[in-house]
Amino acid sequence: MLFNSLQYLVFYLTILASSWAIYRWRRGRVWLLLLASWYFYASNNHWILILLLIATGIDYVAGMQIEDARSDAQKRGWLIASLCSNLGMLAFFKYVNFFADSFQQIAGFFGVELGWVELNVLLPAGISFYTFESMSYVIDVYRGELKAERSFARYACFVAFFPHLIAGPIVRPAVFFPQLEARSGISSESLNLGFFLIFQGLFKKIVLADYLADYADAGFNSPEDANVLTAALATYAFTFQIYFDFSGYTDIAIGCSKLMGIDLPDNFRRPYVASSITDFWRRWHISLSSWLRDYLYISLGGNRMKTRFGVDRNLMITMLLGGLWHGAAWHFVLWGGLQGALLVTERRLGFGKADAGSAWGLRRWLGIFITFHLACLSWIIFRARDNATLVEFVRAFGRPATGTPLTVGMLLVAAIAMAGWASQIIGERNAGRPVLLAWPSIVRAAAYGCIAVAVTVLGSGAEKPFIYFQF
Repeated sequence: MLFNSLQYLVFYLTILASSWAIYRWRRGRVWLLLLASWYFYASNNHWILILLLIATGIDYVAGMQIEDARSDAQKRGWLIASLCSNLGMLAFFKYVNFFADSFQQIAGFFGVELGWVELNVLLPAGISFYTFESMSYVIDVYRGELKAERSFARYACFVAFFPHLIAGPIVRPAVFFPQLEARSGISSESLNLGFFLIFQGLFKKIVLADYLADYADAGFNSPEDANVLTAALATYAFTFQIYFDFSGYTDIAIGCSKLMGIDLPDNFRRPYVASSITDFWRRWHISLSSWLRDYLYISLGGNRMKTRFGVDRNLMITMLLGGLWHGAAWHFVLWGGLQGALLVTERRLGFGKADAGSAWGLRRWLGIFITFHLACLSWIIFRARDNATLVEFVRAFGRPATGTPLTVGMLLVAAIAMAGWASQIIGERNAGRPVLLAWPSIVRAAAYGCIAVAVTVLGSGAEKPFIYFQF
């Protein structure tokens, strides 16, 4: 059930109206959201709901056992059991094919033929996201930063909450649980912002991202036919496609949640005006970046290492695993390694300290330009479906564009890219305040009507899934 489908619209409006009708009945509201979330997840494949229920049950029990444990050894035992369960399921369903294929290729290189049967394990939707959320809950209970949740319904609702279940943002339990207690109605400010985010997200996805996808796919799916012009066009197209697609999903998720009285954390903050790669990762997929920092980087020792090499090592491990989290392929590992190398380099050179409050001088503009194009180049590695495609696509930049016609579509892609970049510059200088919300209600309604028409017309073909659904 995709956000950009009529099926989801009917489903969401039904749940929204029901949640508004019983918003003072706390327990009933929790069960409504939980059952709706399970139905939403099962609508994609009813078998994967079993996996979600198993993961939920294990960590629900683990959290209580850790809190009730009489010794540190018992606490560690339940923590290890929880982590092994979560990481074991994630490794099996997401990486078994990858490691099996890699091992088979390595064996073949040495002349050893392995005759095992390929498993072709299917990846359950959203497993990377709800696994990280569930792990953060158990770790927080183990650290003594959070009380164990005694209500199974409340905990299961935290894991399965449908607006962000498939592709985030990754929500911390300390943020989510208190909001289930709320008995007050929805403020007019939340209503306005919720509707704005939903319409903005649909516009980003259907009008912008899906249009750019055609030009990105043309370059990356047939790199042998590309040249310097079409390769550059595909690179810029994908750079903004993945931003509009993923941030569009996030906007819809946050908007839908806000209308039900639950605030999800921001996941993007104008990443293409970051003045360094360090700054970029404070703005891109913020919930994942902060999760990796708090639960992996700091656990490895973070900045507390005695040597600079130790800190650099922790950064590299974090980003390599962050790359592998995105997908079971070596080009994702390479992408993560590149991000880690850039972060280490900036740290060694003393860069990456600029923030949104710094002056708009030449240094910041130069930092934005360089960082943006480093991000564009790294997206090439991210988008290539395998190493062979990556090599062939890079070669395309050495082929002249002689005879390639400049079409209206190419110019429109360039216009969307420039407008997308300019809008982030304007948003940064305007402190990110949505201008549309300051307009009169009748003007906002007209704007939403225009977006609805554009979404209906341009989305009349096949519904395209969001990019991060594959992770």
